[in-house]
Amino acid sequence: MTAADMERLDVLVARAAEVAAANTAKQLAEARAENRHLLHDADSTDTAFAHLPCPHPELCSTDADYPGFDAWIAQQQTLNTRRGNR
Repeated sequence: MTAADMERLDVLVARAAEVAAANTAKQLAEARAENRHLLHDADSTDTAFAHLPCPHPELCSTDADYPGFDAWIAQQQTLNTRRGNR
């Protein structure tokens, strides 16, 4: 291997390290942003939305609202199970 080959290889290795570092920094920033959202930027409407069905059960749908839906779901689950066993 010539000196020129080694120099090209050094450049490629350095570039690969730069890309890896940039990707790691980006992933870390994304994870921190997600944690900040989940832990610190809690929206009061999130809690209100989560509790909405509890005080208003009349607003929740029931099986009577969607006749035949449970049979359709069972059929889809059967089809998905068969597809997974191929």
